[in-house]
Amino acid sequence: MGREDSHYRPERVDGRGSAGSGPGGATGRVSVPGANVPHRPAPATGSARVGPPHHGSGPASGSARVGPPHEPTAALNRPGAPDPIPVSPPVPPAGAAPPVPSGPPPARPRRRMRLVAALASVLVLALAVAGLAVLRPGPVAGWLGDDDSTGTAVAAPPEPSPQAVLAGPDGNAPLPTGAGIRSALDPLVRAAALGDRVHVSVADVSTGQALYGSGQDTPTVPASVTKLATGVAVLAARGPAYRIPTRAVAGANPGEVVLVGGGDPTLAVDKNGFYPGAARLDDLAAQVRDALGGTAPTKVIVDSSLFSGPVFEPGWDADIPTGGFGAAITALMTDGARKNAAEARRTAEQTNHAAERVPQPDLTAGRQFAKLLGLTGGAAQVSRGTAPAASGATGTAPGAELGTVESLPMIRLVDIMISDSDNVIAEAMARQVALAKGKPGSFVGGAAATDQVLGELGLPAGEISLADGSGLSRTNRISPSLLTDLITLAGNGSHPELAAIFGGLPVGGWSGTLDERYRAAATSAGAGVVRAKTGTLSGVNAIAGTVTTADGRLLTFAVLTDRTQGSLDETRAALDRITSALAGCGCR
Repeated sequence: MGREDSHYRPERVDGRGSAGSGPGGATGRVSVPGANVPHRPAPATGSARVGPPHHGSGPASGSARVGPPHEPTAALNRPGAPDPIPVSPPVPPAGAAPPVPSGPPPARPRRRMRLVAALASVLVLALAVAGLAVLRPGPVAGWLGDDDSTGTAVAAPPEPSPQAVLAGPDGNAPLPTGAGIRSALDPLVRAAALGDRVHVSVADVSTGQALYGSGQDTPTVPASVTKLATGVAVLAARGPAYRIPTRAVAGANPGEVVLVGGGDPTLAVDKNGFYPGAARLDDLAAQVRDALGGTAPTKVIVDSSLFSGPVFEPGWDADIPTGGFGAAITALMTDGARKNAAEARRTAEQTNHAAERVPQPDLTAGRQFAKLLGLTGGAAQVSRGTAPAASGATGTAPGAELGTVESLPMIRLVDIMISDSDNVIAEAMARQVALAKGKPGSFVGGAAATDQVLGELGLPAGEISLADGSGLSRTNRISPSLLTDLITLAGNGSHPELAAIFGGLPVGGWSGTLDERYRAAATSAGAGVVRAKTGTLSGVNAIAGTVTTADGRLLTFAVLTDRTQGSLDETRAALDRITSALAGCGCR
């Protein structure tokens, strides 16, 4: 049996309920850029800021690397070129669109994105000259954002050059017909294991043309597929290079240090943190000691006021706070609120990333920081408070900054969120969207801001209603066609900053939540060519991503079902047969 999504539970099979309005701010159907409309939305607001180099260091040398599952890397192979260089994330190539077959598609007409001509010509030329190959996974931790602040060079045995295992899609491959896809999928969509609410959308990535639909515009419980919407929204709002700061400032009294959370869920205590390359509190403590000079630290105050509202979403099942896959969402935490980061690393694969979480992540982080500053006994006890206003303060005056560390860049955080289905990172990303759009850093603010950003991107915001950013809430609703619109927008080259969502997508039969799927004879066609985010709650199963057809055409698909009837294995096998059918046919 393949690995379960990190929020599957075998109780309370339901998934029902109306798709009533959630806390989102955008309503109605919104025009899609480039889809025969007279306008294009303004570029997404938000920062693409690159902060100063973060002060964290890479994983401890000599230790076994444990972290997000490795994903395939992409390389451009030219005659006489050196060994392929890994890049993150692999971006689905955009090719010139072949003539569209005559006759209407089976689904009702929808607005779809078309490739931006100038960018398409550049990409097609580059790919025609170089060729694209998907390679065996290499070290993810070294791709972006890692350094070794210790300055110690550790010799490591050279890794062999990655071996090409899958040819890239062909932008000039023939486009499947609606009738061909209907013939292939209709019998599979009616599988008993999927239940009586199976909603499907299939589209072409290059042209955006809808190729198949069955309930495609119906908002459906998405489970963890929600993270695709969260990832696109945060990349649009913050930019792939943005890093989340954690600061220390001088308190109101001499020796007081205020630890100010910026919302980085991956912050580590030291080199033994859960997330490789994360910012570290021990580095921040060293900066504080230098900034204080002869003044000894006397007290640590925790400022986690950047996030507001409840720390658990009201629509979460009762076992989520204690089940190891969710946590109290606070603006300050270490290691995703895991109680024992080292143990969580060792057992990540066996437990599917479940781990005991601390009940008050911000206070736990404050106590860890106080210990690093040398405080003991009563002085090591921390309290919540608010940092003094800076007002241009310098030195050790109240409000003066004593140090800052910064998270991995947003592109890496989105990779980890999607590949590991990390619910805590997802909730932190949703709050980053809220903060970028001037909304409260809360569940409600994150959901409303995500709706807003997707509407600004031209996506049909009337087909999404969110309560959280992770998909743990059963009150979330997303339509399959919004998901295929979203994936098309990220993959057609019109918004290059959004392509980062592809780097973390699990690969069929290879990685992440798809690592043990697509291995049966009936689904083997999807191995290596299906890249998708899965979603699982009791009674809810979903999958959305991309697939390359037998002819080399890149398609996007979304299949959501929230009243499943079969066992988990039976339901997943039924979903895999649908996507494998797309991989195995030309469908013309």
